[in-house]
Amino acid sequence: MKRIAIIFIILAFLVPAVCLVAADTDENEYDEDLYGPEAPIIWEKPVRGVIFSHKRHTMEFGLDCDECHDEIFEMEAGAAEEYDDFNMEAMYDGKYCGACHDGDYAFAASSRCTTCHIGVRGVERLTGKSDDKNH
Repeated sequence: MKRIAIIFIILAFLVPAVCLVAADTDENEYDEDLYGPEAPIIWEKPVRGVIFSHKRHTMEFGLDCDECHDEIFEMEAGAAEEYDDFNMEAMYDGKYCGACHDGDYAFAASSRCTTCHIGVRGVERLTGKSDDKNH
């Protein structure tokens, strides 16, 4: 009986330690070649403070890079912002993010606004940089 109690005590300390190491290993194994950039993209257009996470779309939702690149978005960072039609109206019409965010495949681009639009203050919190020129 004493031996069983000792085994349970050892396991009580060992199992959480193994789980912590496994969790840390998973966090360190992010592969940008496979999943895209780990850091979120912060768009300035159509309005400042729009965030996109490759990690969320690829790792969490299981999308492949070629589901968006190069047909919906060019692979070049910032290329979409150069187009005049990179705006909410185009998204509502099924272009860019709206190709998936149509209310059927994923939440509609016209709903859950703060999921993507984090605003100026959100950008400041995320980056640690303030762009407040009025104070």
